[in-house]
Parts: sequence; C-alpha cells; structure tokens
Amino acid sequence: MRVATFSLGGERRVGRIDTQRQTVAPFDLTIEEARGGLLSLIDGCDILPGTRSPMPLREVELEAPIPRPRRNIFCVGKNYFDHAHEFSKSGFDSSAARGAVPQHPIFFSKLPETVIAHRAPIRIDPQVSTAIDYEAELAVIIGKGGRAIRRSDALDHVWGYTIINDVTARDLQSRHAQWLIGKSQDTFCPMGPWTVTRDEIDLSRTGVRCWVNGELRQDSNTSLLIFDVPTIIAAISAGITLQPGDVIATGTPAGVGIGFDPPRFLKGGDIVRIEIDGIGVLENPVEEISR
Repeated sequence: MRVATFSLGGERRVGRIDTQRQTVAPFDLTIEEARGGLLSLIDGCDILPGTRSPMPLREVELEAPIPRPRRNIFCVGKNYFDHAHEFSKSGFDSSAARGAVPQHPIFFSKLPETVIAHRAPIRIDPQVSTAIDYEAELAVIIGKGGRAIRRSDALDHVWGYTIINDVTARDLQSRHAQWLIGKSQDTFCPMGPWTVTRDEIDLSRTGVRCWVNGELRQDSNTSLLIFDVPTIIAAISAGITLQPGDVIATGTPAGVGIGFDPPRFLKGGDIVRIEIDGIGVLENPVEEISR
C-alpha cells in the first residue's frame, strides 16, 4: 500500500495512492487528525480508517510523508561498500583514519526542519557552502517503538519505507569534523513522494538510482548495504528508545558528487531525481539563494 500526505485547498490530508489510476483516496480523518501527515496513521490506527472517493493526483499537492518529524532523523554514514571507499578517498571523510569500511554503523542526524516535499526546491546559499552534494537513500519509518530491539524482531517495528535525499554541504561537513551542520541546512532533506508499507519492499535487493540533469550518477541496490536494516534498528535501539514515526535514512551508494575528479557539486538550475524500486520517484530542483 502506498500512502501520501498532500494538501488540497490549503488543507492537509492523508490518502491511499493508486499509481495505475493516478489517484489518491483520502482517509476519513479530520483536518486536525491529518495535521501530522503519516503520523496520524502510525499513532492512532491499528485498523486503517476508511477512504473517501478518489481524486486525480494532478489535482493535489504532494507534501513530505511526515512534513515535520517529531525529532531528528537518524542517518547512517558510509553504509555501502563502494561509497565507503569513494568517500574515504575524497578528503572529506573525518573518519578515514579508522579505515574505509566501518566496523560498526556510523550514525548522525538531520534536523526536522530540513524536510521538504517532492518537487520542492533544494535551496543552496553560496555564501555558506560551495560544495553541495546529493545522496539517494532508502528511509525506514518506525511504526512500533521499543528499546533493545533484537535484530530478529526488528522488521516487526517497521511501518514502511520512503525515499530521502541526504543533501550535504561537504565543505561544512569537513570543516566542522562532525556532520550535523553540513547535513542540516534548510531544505537538505527532500522526502517522498509517499510511503509504502513494509510488505511492498524486498530489502534483499531493492534498486536505488539517482540522476542529475538526466545523467545517471548512482545505480545500486540494498543487497550491497554494509549494515542491513535489522542491524541498524538493533544498533540504534540498544540504548535509545525508538519511537513511532522515527525516520532512519540507511545510507547512500557510490556515485555522489565527491566521487568524481574533480567533484561535481550541485548548482542552481540542476534537477535531482531519485528512484527506488517499489516506492517511486523523488525529484527536486536546485535553487540558488540570492542576497
């Protein structure tokens, strides 16, 4: 099942997507209940509410599935073998001294305010950073919270999946040694276009691709993850209580801008398109801020 958060006539709604018919059927939720987007289903619904009459997707404006997460987005760094090596060689990796491939998951976070929707602009400020990069990632949405979750039980805690572009200011990432500032600039977390329930995705081999201006830059699949989704959930929850609605970005494959020589960073006018099998397409233009 595909579920979208969208606005119609200035009001936020949550609905079920039919990709073949290109329609969305709003769930029978009040405006107040729908305010949190997908959270309205995760929080209060063991049984999904009914749906109203479907309407054409072209008549609504898609929003991020969770327009504002309740807390920081959990992210995993260097989690594909090929990307771990390209990042280690790039000169931007503050963890390179420990080796290209990490022995344990590397975690960082992005602020909730970074989240934007499908087709919303990624805004870059050349007075702050001149090294903006893209990162196509499968994101996990937690449906059932818990602490000390066993790896064997981890997928029972997943509600579903979406796409994230972990946009990064590489110069800030390197300058500050840790990654929060470089990862958390405004608009640096495109999310969408919608979510799919966990039964829709085969984590053993799900394709992840990214194009910039129509040029294929990243082409991989989740079979190449260093740490798989159950391992990630178990590692985070070992001492941190995961909560319903938490979002976990699982890492990006090779082909990011710093993997080229010279690096190929984003600039105003670029279009970044990410596709993940079983989910859909997340596309965002890049817009340069003028002062």
